[in-house]
Amino acid sequence: MQETKGLIQEIKLHSKIAIRVSTNANNNLSADVMKMLTRPHRKANFFFVFVESGSLTHKVDLNELTITNGQLFFILPNQIHTAPEKVEDALTCFKMSFDQNCLSLLPKQFPFLHNPLNSQIVSFDAASGQRIKTLFEFLNSILHAAENEKDGDIILAYLNSILTEINTAYFKNVVKEHVLPDRLSKYVDFKIAVETHLTEQLSINMIADNLAVTTNHLYNIVKEFSGVSPKEFITNRLMLEAQRKLHYSKSSVKELAYELGFSDPDYFSRLFKKTTGKSISNYLADIQDLSGS
Repeated sequence: MQETKGLIQEIKLHSKIAIRVSTNANNNLSADVMKMLTRPHRKANFFFVFVESGSLTHKVDLNELTITNGQLFFILPNQIHTAPEKVEDALTCFKMSFDQNCLSLLPKQFPFLHNPLNSQIVSFDAASGQRIKTLFEFLNSILHAAENEKDGDIILAYLNSILTEINTAYFKNVVKEHVLPDRLSKYVDFKIAVETHLTEQLSINMIADNLAVTTNHLYNIVKEFSGVSPKEFITNRLMLEAQRKLHYSKSSVKELAYELGFSDPDYFSRLFKKTTGKSISNYLADIQDLSGS
């Protein structure tokens, strides 16, 4: 499993802003980079694809994700991604990558980047689809211009507009007047807390206290948006991280358990089997079969 840490610095299209936008016509990445991206790799940056026409299938966290005309998908840092080796001749799309530092330069936050609705495919109506296509076209033309170094503020403005369009479309069925409902906002805060303190394995009581809600209220919120309890949510997230690490890390089971905050490796192994349906040894064997090694 390859890491992509530092890749965005190699492929970015502005010296001070770690961002890249491309189309089918100007996606001039090197053969080595393309070879890496078409194999399972751990994302170190945000990645987006907007399909104007045609269809496209990528693997995200070992699951196939297919998008078609007028849809967009996004991948978050630390997810496992495999790009397709071949695409349809008729496909037209925009691809965009940027890092956390680039995101920090924008004037506001975008809750969809925490994926609270557990869907990484975003659909647009005709009007918003045309707007986001136009925004991608402008940003693509600026970044591929011979001289773009003085256009930093303009680049960030277009990026901010693109993410605003995506955020609005992502939440279109649950948000009124561009304000997240209180319950959904708390769920976003819960997901942020889990990600921020994942390997610390904070207790549910502590997370609830930090979010200024009761444990019962937190239970109801998490159950509503994820379908599982807060404890199950954290366990599933930890086991997903374990699966990711098993794909690229050579750590022993004991080392992996400690990395994820477990003091008892045997308990970690039992929990992994209970959650995934496979023992760690069987899971590793399946990985070897998939890689052909």
